This record gives sequence, C-alpha cells and structure tokens, in this order.
Amino acid sequence: MIKIGLYGYGNIARGVECAVKQNSDMTISCVFTRRDPSGLSTISGAPVYKTDSILSHKDDIDVLIMCGGSATDLPVQTPAMAEHFNVVDSFDTHKNIPVHFENVDSAAKKSGKIAVISVGWDPGMFSLNRLYGSCILPDGKDYTFWGKGVSQGHSDAIRRVDGVIDARQYTIPVDEALDAVRSGSQPELTTRQKHTRECFVVAEDGADLERIEKEIVTMKNYFDEYDTTVHFISQEELDRDHKGIPHGGFVIRTGKTGQSCENNHVIEYSLKLDSNPEFTSSVIVAYARAAYRMNKEGMSGCKTVFDIAPAYLSQKSAEELRKEML
Repeated sequence: MIKIGLYGYGNIARGVECAVKQNSDMTISCVFTRRDPSGLSTISGAPVYKTDSILSHKDDIDVLIMCGGSATDLPVQTPAMAEHFNVVDSFDTHKNIPVHFENVDSAAKKSGKIAVISVGWDPGMFSLNRLYGSCILPDGKDYTFWGKGVSQGHSDAIRRVDGVIDARQYTIPVDEALDAVRSGSQPELTTRQKHTRECFVVAEDGADLERIEKEIVTMKNYFDEYDTTVHFISQEELDRDHKGIPHGGFVIRTGKTGQSCENNHVIEYSLKLDSNPEFTSSVIVAYARAAYRMNKEGMSGCKTVFDIAPAYLSQKSAEELRKEML
C-alpha cells in the first residue's frame, strides 16, 4: 500500500480522500493542518496533526500531496517539503511554473526525492494534449478554451470588492469561436473573442450596485479583457443555484499534412466536470503513484507531466497494459 499524506485540508484534500478510496493500492495515512487538529474530522478517518510535527511522521508517508493554494502556499511549501518527502502539487500559475520548477528541483535533488508539480487538468492533462497535438501536427495551431465552469480565483477576486458578500464567476467559451476553430480555418482570436465571463453577485444591503459592477468589469487581469455580465442575486439564490464547482474545457490542435498541405486535421480533447477539485484530485492521485514508483527506481528531482511515462500512472502491470489497452 502506498501511504499518502495530505498537507492542508481543503477541497483538494477532500477530493484526494475520495479518489484514494477508488485506488486499492493506496491509503490515506495522515493529514497535516495549520488549524487546530481536534476540530477537524476527515472523510477517510485518518489522524490529523499540526503541520509543524510533520517531520516526526516521515515513516508514515510515501508521498505527500500538497493541498494548498498556488498564490502563497505552494511556492513556499512544496520546496520545503520536497527536502524530506516525495511530493505532488497542483501549482497552476502558468507563468510562474519555470521558477517554481527550479526551486522544487533543487530541494528534491538534495533529498533524493521525487517532486511532481503542476498536476491537474490545466496545467496537467491539457498540457499533455497540447504537447501531443503540436508534435503530431507541427504545421498547425493550438487553441485552449475553458468552461463553462466556475473560476474559483475570479470568484474570490469579486468577493474582495467592497460591498460584495459572496459571488460565483463562470467562464464561458464563445460558440462562434469554437465553431471557427473546429472548421480547421485557424482563425486569429483575441481574448475577448474566445470567452465571456458571467458573474452572480450577492451585495450588501444598500451597496452601490453600479459602482460594484463597474469595479468588476474593469478589474485588471481578471475581467477588463472580456465581455462580462454581472447579475445581482440573493444569497438564497446563490446557495441554491450555484453551489457546485463545475468546470471543463477544450484543447484543440488544427493542422495540415500532405505534399502541398492540402489535408486539414483537427485534434480535440475535452472535459466536462461536475467537480473541478475532485477531478483535479483524481489526477493528482494517479501522479502520486508515479512519484512513488519513480523514486523506488532511484529517480529524484522535480518532474512535470511531460516527464512521466503513462504506465507509471496505472495500477496495471506493463503486461496487462499491453494486453488490455494497447
């Protein structure tokens, strides 16, 4: 049994617990939290400890799954824990992945451990499909569409606006843009042409709704480059109609082959997810198995999904994979 430790206990950690129940070669051995452990009840029933006691539990952990956020937690926590454990994280700030990789790689090589970063569906499964598509159709163009789904980061940004109590934000692909891409015509699309954003906002009584809407639609790095619609609703409506965390999207590669590039091809990979964090956690669990196996073979350092052979993800043997799936 691969002993899985959880560092942090939020949506990702609870998703990992659910995923491990479906993988017979794994068990949740322990959970670490910055909160008071006595007030925390886990889905798996695993014991809960304070994070500052983690080094006394090294024998209880084969792979430590980092369950914090990308903004402030993982850049610090993942390299710190990679000095002692095999780790997997879901760091998803795309532009900062190279720096995060270097920091984690240095720590993991020092300890002789494996660290797998940026595991999930994007980055992660979408990344692999972008790579496969560009290798197979080198004369081509990549397109990535997200949604329809809840963007947790954008929803949080709205909640930080003065006068907002709660909010959900949906990222929605533009159907006309999707159709144009699927036609193989390789259109040049702006950010605004590819996605729209729809916001459902609970405001404080007496709040200036016009000001709140303006602050949202003009918010730099979040909404200013998109056609954004803001709906003001009650907390009851939000809790009733928008309580889930669905998401998904499409990776499309279009390209040409032939002596005169006369033949068009379209590769499409899509996801439709009822629960963003639970699906992300399921991907993480598969890569935790890979991290365990690779370290057992003597490998160390930081890896991404690009570096890990698919066979390492599966419970099945190489012989079973060749017989059943090849």
